[in-house]
Amino acid sequence: MTRVLGAPLLVVDGDSFAHRAYHGLPKTMRRADGGPAGAIFGFATMLVRLWQQTRPRAALVAWDTLGAPTYRNEAFAGYQAGRLFDDDLVEQLALLPELCAALGCAVAKAAGYEADDFLAAAVAAEEAQGGTALVATSDRDAFQLASESVTILQPVNGGGDPVPIGPTEVRERYGVEPAQVADFIALRGDPSDGLPGARGIGEKRAAEILREHGTLEAALAAGRFSEEAEALRLYRRLTTLDRAAPLPPLPDCEPDWQGGAAFARERGMDRLAERLAAIS
Repeated sequence: MTRVLGAPLLVVDGDSFAHRAYHGLPKTMRRADGGPAGAIFGFATMLVRLWQQTRPRAALVAWDTLGAPTYRNEAFAGYQAGRLFDDDLVEQLALLPELCAALGCAVAKAAGYEADDFLAAAVAAEEAQGGTALVATSDRDAFQLASESVTILQPVNGGGDPVPIGPTEVRERYGVEPAQVADFIALRGDPSDGLPGARGIGEKRAAEILREHGTLEAALAAGRFSEEAEALRLYRRLTTLDRAAPLPPLPDCEPDWQGGAAFARERGMDRLAERLAAIS
């Protein structure tokens, strides 16, 4: 595969795609040793398709670190509280970063950071060098990263091509600018992360407030939400992605399909190994 001059950096939310793969394929898929294989097989298939569709200069796959709290958990006890993962998924999440490395991807994973933080850091680094980036994730927190040089690739059910999300699409969906997304989520709340938002404020009203005031801080300075001000500031901090998260080197590289095939074969996944080995 030949890269296109000026090709983008592909940045992938590993956990997002692993969860989609795990819940989208039969749990009966197993490795030769009896261990679970569905998430690994499905994730590899998604990653190959993304790489072939986007033809990036390199790919970074970002991961959460299960069991290691982030500053978000320490600052707000209710953050992502109650999330439980099946043992079979946890086992595969431990193997997937190794598969990504075998395929030639850079891997970002560190205690104290979420996958989203690495997405933001990679985007910031690429933009600083005058490059472009494609961010593959189903997490709408990443909409805050959209810009003229950064496009979010949002996966769709049924295996169709991901939907590209840029600043125009963020405005159409939320009624705010990408730079306002963290403020928007703080006001509206985010049930998936356990953030309640401002009392009685939904998406439409949150967007109206931000169009009027520009930022959450400006709305607070104008006397809005005086009893909830500190809580809302905290929610905004929790939803703001950390562009200073530590990254591995991101030099141009080609995918190593044979390396991925060897990884799969060593772990008793011959069907996946054959698929990867056959890619030219």
